[in-house]
Amino acid sequence: MQSKFINGNLLKRYYFYDHVLLNPNQKMKKILLVLFAMVGYAASAQPFDYSVANAHSHNDYNNLVPFYDAYTNGFGSIEADILLQDGILYVGHGVEDIKLKRTLEDYYLRPLLADVQKNNGHPYANPDKSLQLLIDIKTDSISTVDSLVALLKKYPDLIYTKSIKWTITGNRPDPSLFTSYPSFIWFDGEIGKNYSNDALSRIVMMSGDMKEFTDWNGKSNLPAADEAKLKTLIANVHQLKKSIRFWDAPDIINTWYQLMHLGVDYINTDHIRELGTFLNKLSSNSFVSADSYKIYQPTYKSDGATKKVKNIILLIGDGCGLAQLYSGYTANRGALNIFQMKYIGLSKTSSYDNYITDSAPGSSSIASGVKSNNRAVGVDHNGVPVPLIPVFVEKKKIKTGLITCGDIADATPADFYAHQTSRDNASAILRDLKDAPVELLMGSGDESLGNVSILKESEKSKIGDDILTELKTKYNIVSSVDSVNENKKDKWIVIENRAGLSMLNGRGNWLQHALDKSIKVLSKNPAGFFLMAEGAQIDYGGHDNNISYVATEVMDFDKTVGDALRFADKDGETLVIVTADHETGGLTLLDGDYKKGYVSGQFSTNDHTALPVQVFAYGPQSFLFNGVYENTALFKKILDAYGVSGK
Repeated sequence: MQSKFINGNLLKRYYFYDHVLLNPNQKMKKILLVLFAMVGYAASAQPFDYSVANAHSHNDYNNLVPFYDAYTNGFGSIEADILLQDGILYVGHGVEDIKLKRTLEDYYLRPLLADVQKNNGHPYANPDKSLQLLIDIKTDSISTVDSLVALLKKYPDLIYTKSIKWTITGNRPDPSLFTSYPSFIWFDGEIGKNYSNDALSRIVMMSGDMKEFTDWNGKSNLPAADEAKLKTLIANVHQLKKSIRFWDAPDIINTWYQLMHLGVDYINTDHIRELGTFLNKLSSNSFVSADSYKIYQPTYKSDGATKKVKNIILLIGDGCGLAQLYSGYTANRGALNIFQMKYIGLSKTSSYDNYITDSAPGSSSIASGVKSNNRAVGVDHNGVPVPLIPVFVEKKKIKTGLITCGDIADATPADFYAHQTSRDNASAILRDLKDAPVELLMGSGDESLGNVSILKESEKSKIGDDILTELKTKYNIVSSVDSVNENKKDKWIVIENRAGLSMLNGRGNWLQHALDKSIKVLSKNPAGFFLMAEGAQIDYGGHDNNISYVATEVMDFDKTVGDALRFADKDGETLVIVTADHETGGLTLLDGDYKKGYVSGQFSTNDHTALPVQVFAYGPQSFLFNGVYENTALFKKILDAYGVSGK
């Protein structure tokens, strides 16, 4: 088995799903979108081709449930120490363990046989998956191996299959005798020891005590000299076409990452479930960006100025904490538009009735300046509707636009136009649009209205028909951003299926396109505009515990921020604010490489956390957003920047 490290090569993984029904023309469009996404976001899920097949259960017999714990976690190698007494092979480290009467036959052979018979001659249900039984001899090598051979011959189903390797370690016979044993017996060599070609033909793996090569405690990185030494040892073993394993290595997550970087084939552990979980989630917890984008360099001409603000662009990264931003920063090879912004604050996110908010009260606090209960949209904690930013800025004839790459009735956009005690009441939320001072709303309608094809007369649902009929009295409703005519003094709702796709599934530059179109529409208003744009699916990636999802969404959101900064510099009277409603996933970054665009981490939850979120500001009045404050303070800061009263 060769090293599983892919030297600089990217293991391509694409995530496609199809949650809408499309007609042939739409299908072709979607295929083109997916191809676009493949070009822009083609990425490996991880820089390591590792799985639980690379996990080795050290001293497995000491576990509360020997064999089965490692087996059910899918480990590729399981170790059993054995001792011979009175013709019986016991599992244990020393003779004192014999009194426990744990035999190799009872603890390993019979359980394995039951699974092999169940799996049609294979150790695992997947016929391509193999299993190594590493047998560590603790008594006399010759007599113990002979007894092992005799015992295994009673289990032909376990020895006449290529899917199972019986590998001898510990007290081994002299290497000159290796070829004298039956073909189903293999051996574990010692790292650094020279073997004849005949002996090497029966060796499948080389093992060694890591403490012989380094006194590294597993934290931070290996000392450079020790790393170089280990890489040479590993390269020598791989040149012999043998696998390699180190025992007595620190058994912690940072060590596991470092062992993978080194290219060690089997990760030795006494923490079966922890390593099993780590390796099973490695793909979704790791990301390598195949490409990067150039960030915008702001001029800072109006940044921090005290002059009047005419326009505000509020960009909300749903579920986006600092770790999420840094995943995008790392994937983009150490560059992020957001990190160009110099005025920075922290927003505390708890809702009125909960330490941990959800999106509804999270952005409702920003839109209204009032804390509300979880799941509530545009109301206070008693369920009483509260006035929202669009109402206040309308007094100065400032027009409002809302964009989301999620559903138009989802919590964040709804918080700026609706008043409902439950974010799930999509019909009522959309009906609130009739009375809201909102000029345009762009996003998907998959959840609230069904498929975008609802706009076609022959395919309308009753609920969608009723809602759209009501809204058409006030809005032009179209199915594409391109259908919006910025030269017409009309109000617009764009319900575009593409908006609801993830970046991994082909959304492409929809969010930037929607921002550009919205600015063109709203800039026609002499009094200025308020535009909220949501990076909705950063949150989805957090809930999915998928760092590829998170990082690609952050990068797309950041491109949109770059466009907003570019407009702000050109305009000179625009304030850009970038924040989040909460953090999702409890993401911690544990490994990465700026040069490769690689990032890896762990999620502590598939839900929201109570972490404060960052607030970045750029342009006139940006200094207002420094400090640490409640999310409700953003409401007043936004109105103060406009010079609008919040009463």
